[in-house]
Order: sequence, then C-alpha cells, then structure tokens
Amino acid sequence: MDAMMSLETLNPLDCERRAAPAAPLDAVALEDEYLGIVRDLDGDAGSHDAGDAYLAGTNALYHGGPVQWSFVPKVFSQRDVGYLAWIAETMGTIMEKVTRRFAEDAEFRRMFGLDPCIEQLAALRVPYESIIPIARVDIFLDEQTGDFKFCELNTDGSSGMLVTEEVTRTNLLTRTGAAFAARHHVRVFDVYGACAEAVLGCYREAGGAAEAPAVVAVDYAESIVAEEIREFSRVFEEHGARLRFADIRDLRYEHGVLFDAHGPIDCVWRRVVISEMLEKPCSGATALMDCAADGAVPVVGGFCTWPCATKTVFSVLHDPVVEDFLTPDEIAFVRAHVPATYLLDETTDLTRFTERERWIAKPRDGYNSMGVRAGRDCTEREWAEVLREMAATSGTVQEYVVPYASPNMEGGIAGRNEAPRPYMNMEGLFLFRNHFGGVFTRCGRASVIGEFAGRLNMGCLVVEDEGL
Repeated sequence: MDAMMSLETLNPLDCERRAAPAAPLDAVALEDEYLGIVRDLDGDAGSHDAGDAYLAGTNALYHGGPVQWSFVPKVFSQRDVGYLAWIAETMGTIMEKVTRRFAEDAEFRRMFGLDPCIEQLAALRVPYESIIPIARVDIFLDEQTGDFKFCELNTDGSSGMLVTEEVTRTNLLTRTGAAFAARHHVRVFDVYGACAEAVLGCYREAGGAAEAPAVVAVDYAESIVAEEIREFSRVFEEHGARLRFADIRDLRYEHGVLFDAHGPIDCVWRRVVISEMLEKPCSGATALMDCAADGAVPVVGGFCTWPCATKTVFSVLHDPVVEDFLTPDEIAFVRAHVPATYLLDETTDLTRFTERERWIAKPRDGYNSMGVRAGRDCTEREWAEVLREMAATSGTVQEYVVPYASPNMEGGIAGRNEAPRPYMNMEGLFLFRNHFGGVFTRCGRASVIGEFAGRLNMGCLVVEDEGL
C-alpha cells in the first residue's frame, strides 16, 4: 500500500442544505456497489492484511495495535451530505439557543441540576461569536427512509477525528477502494483542518494577538489520546500556531496568567470532560476555573457548552419550556428526532420502564459510553438492577432506537475470511462554529455501539459524480 497518497478534500459549506432527502439515500446504492467490487475480487483478502500493516504505522492505534476497522466505508453522495449538514446545523442552532437561555434564566438552569460551581461558570458569556465552537451530534440514520433519531450530543474533545481520517485512507488503499475511486469522483472531509480553524478563529475573535499563539489542549493524561494530539500539533503548525498537551493537574493561575509545566498559555482548548474534572478534583482544575471566570485567557469551549453535553438536555428539550425560545419548526424537529428521555430519582415509578427492549439507561453526566446499558442486552433481573442503580444515582432512561444495519465485514486480519453480515450504523456529525464539517462513522453488532463494545471504526467517502 502507498501510505503517501493524497486525498482530495471536500468543503461541506459548498453543499446545498436539504431538509428532505430523496429516499433511499444514495449511500445505499453506493455501498452496494462497493460490496459488489469486494465480491468481484473474491473478498480482496490480501487488502485486509495490508490494511492492518498500514494502520500499524499510523497514529490510529488502540493498545499499541491497529484500531478495529470496517472493510466497507460509509459512502455518501454530495446530495446526502447536504441532508446531513441540515440535520447537524439545525440541532446546532437549537443547542446554541439552549445555551443562551441557560445563561439568561436561573429557573431554566435549575432544570439541569448541575454542580453549583459548574452552573455558575456555564452561565458566563464567552468572548467569541459561536458559543459552541466544536460539537459532534450523534444520530441513527435510516438510509432507506431518511428518518433519523439522535443518540447524544457532544461538546467536549474531538473523539473520532483521527481514526476516521486514517481508516478512510486505509479503505482507499485497498484494491476494492482503489477500484471504487477509479469509477467515481471521490472526496473526503478535512475534519482536522476545520477543527484547527475553529479553535484559532475563536482565539482571534476573543482578542488574541499572538502571531504564533501557544494553544494548549487541556485534559487528564490518562484520558487524552496522545496520538491525536500529535496529529493535531502538525495541523496547528500548518495554520501558524503551536499546539501542545497539558495535564490539567499541571496548570496554575497567577496574576491573570495561566501556566502549564512548559510556561504561559495564550489559548486553552478545553478537551477535559467536565464530569471527569469533578470526579478528579485538583489544584489545576481550580486554576482553569478561576482563569475562565476572570476571562484572562481565551478558553475555547469554555464551560458554557456543558449543559448541551449532558444526558439531561434531551429531557429538557421535550419540556414545554422550550416553546418560549424555539421556533415551531425547531419544536417539531425535536419531537420527531430527539428520543424520549426521563430523569430518574429515588421517587420514580420504575414499572413504566419494565419493557426492557424499549429502553436504554445512561448516567446523567456520563461520557465515552461508560455505564450505558441497553435493556435488550440484559436479563429481566439485570435490567431491574440497572433501573434501581439509575434511580439511586439520578441517571436517565431513554427510548431505545434500533439502528439502521447495512452489510459489512471487519477489516484486517480478523475479518479476512468474514462474509458480509449486518452491522448497525451510527453517524457522528461534526460542527465547527455551527457549520457542518464532517462525519465520524462507526458500526457494531452489539446494542450499544461504543468503544468498549467491539465497534468498528469506519472510513467515510463522498462521491461527487454529476447528478449526485
């Protein structure tokens, strides 16, 4: 495989936003064509081994080896991308309205039940235009009908960017991918570039004047994906800035200047998840909060993005209170596409959730799929225990959405002899300053498509043929 191939990138801003796709999406036929090439190549077994070998030489690693990847990428047309952009940006606008109301209305803030310290910080205004500069909204999209439901909203970190880029490259380096690309005009998303531009754009809007600003990605060392930061460092350098990682424990704040172990910081890119920060208190976390409260250093992401990242937000979106600030079209969007979500406590009547296959339980401030349990993966006794635990810890129960499944197979040595079989899909739609910027696609066979449930990371291609 030629690891140095150049990929032609797509600018999603050039795609026409479409509120109603032609059903089925073009992705159905395009992925069927891709599978047809696999069959014509008798499974393309050699590309599985070569794909693992390529990934082993990249930063897309998991416990030192290649990430699990799917042999068939997600393939959208430009028309499909216009529909994804409409979905993402509509939800992005709703999220910004929720965030503004949170800052303005104390009664509304109480609906989220946040830690008082975080609530105060989350109500602060940020010194740049887009109050949620980086987000990823996860959906279950039925490619046959065009219908979709949201899974969750993410406003912290940038999970999925690195593996999406490298698995996409791997797909195109296979014999199958090369044959498919020879038939079509294929482009890919530049998610890394769009993300770097969002961070630096916020820094400039906040008054940052350093010619080559020192941007520091702040997280816990045990939680950050070091390989992703190394890749981002390269991209930020291409955009005229310097990026480094800082463990939040190393931060200190003195006389209006925020320092890490290497020196002063011009701009913080907050990668740390707020709930994890509350679980692991330290002087560095206090320094970051004090700095954000003073507004001395631009903190991209700030703390105001946290309400929309909690599992509570879906319950709030179904409350009549949103009729005060959402448009009728936005309310209809929420009711059609945001799954019913209920906040539990020790007074909740749990009998309404006993039909376990209809529900999925999630910790209210959880992250990275930790603690998520689907009723269909539990016995009756296990599900009853999950409900009791969620009630005792103020968790949530959400309507379970059966994801759309498409034929696929695991890439790499593990899947070289695997015949295509149904894998359930999930799309994560990236937003950078509320503009759609790309897709993090993954699939799996378990009811929870999570990092710890054997998911496969998927590449993502966009076909720009005339008529598509």
